[in-house]
Amino acid sequence: MWWEYRILIDVEWVLHVDLDQFIAAVEIARHPELRGEPVVVGGAGDPAQRGVVATASYEARAFGVHSGMPLRTAQRKCPDAVFLPSDSPAYEEVSERVMAALRELPVVVEVAGWDEAFLGAETDDPESLAQRVRDIVRRRCGLECSVGIGDNKLRAKTATGFAKPGGIHRLTRSDWLPVMAHRSPDALWGVGSRTVKKLAELGITTVGELAEADRDQLAARFGPTMGPFFRVLAHGWGDREVTATPHVAKSRSRETTFQRNLTERADADAAVRELARRVADDVIAEGRPVARVAVKVRFAPFVTRTRSTTLSEPVDPVAGYRAAEPGRPAASGPAENVQRNRVGDALERAALTVLGRFEFDRPVRLLGVRAEFAESSADAPER
Repeated sequence: MWWEYRILIDVEWVLHVDLDQFIAAVEIARHPELRGEPVVVGGAGDPAQRGVVATASYEARAFGVHSGMPLRTAQRKCPDAVFLPSDSPAYEEVSERVMAALRELPVVVEVAGWDEAFLGAETDDPESLAQRVRDIVRRRCGLECSVGIGDNKLRAKTATGFAKPGGIHRLTRSDWLPVMAHRSPDALWGVGSRTVKKLAELGITTVGELAEADRDQLAARFGPTMGPFFRVLAHGWGDREVTATPHVAKSRSRETTFQRNLTERADADAAVRELARRVADDVIAEGRPVARVAVKVRFAPFVTRTRSTTLSEPVDPVAGYRAAEPGRPAASGPAENVQRNRVGDALERAALTVLGRFEFDRPVRLLGVRAEFAESSADAPER
């Protein structure tokens, strides 16, 4: 279809579409009786078990519940909340329907995740187009969305924050600094609390101050790439290209939360081995080489650390074996088992090596393994 290949460069307008409380909204659509109730989605849906909040409805957020919070904490903050288990296949199916609806509009759709997309458009009235976006998503999928309008992706995505929930907002070069200058740097896309703390140590506490900061000082503190890049963000400069190339996952990961903390290193090793093998199966199904392996450890009570390693050479799941369909080995058979063992062994060794870099001075409540794909020339962004 035409939208699968069309690319717009330097489009007149970029719209950022963000589905409001997406996962919770999908669940409420499946359970209409929960509309207006505080709903928390995550884990097995049982706050008596360990797990974290994937999302919360606005009614639950009013009690201080947010993504990443332990389910037990969420229950203490909102005792009357309805807890539901995560259902990834259902969310993927609804997301695909939303993106299909957006492609019916005179725009190029760049999928950015389950619940968001960038739209490239040539129009004299971006607000009217944004309203059409909201209407078609509501009519076809029964969901509400917020739409940010900008002259590049950064400004469009930032504008969405002002549009939430269920609104439309425009942010362009002409009003970027008047709107953003007095705000904390974490109002910028990609700037988190740790970076804000480090910026404050340099005397930089607002977006305006960051925009005027010395490039060399930033480079010295954050590195030659990220330091100057933060200044670029503060000015609202960014990418204007919107492409309909399908979204490609950058990694595959698996993690598990233990109902009882692990206190023995041998148990942690065994869990990481199992997770690495599960990730290996995902990598084989993906058919793309792995360049890095990361391990996440969450210590009790709730301290999370992540470490990673770059492999000496990428692990290619299809090297030395080609199935009838390239990149998709069959599920069983001697050759496939050899391939599965080869990839699994490599990821397991790397994951255990990374795990060995952690100091196990506290009980462990969660472990995760992530395989990051090598960046091919086809996937690499333009520099």
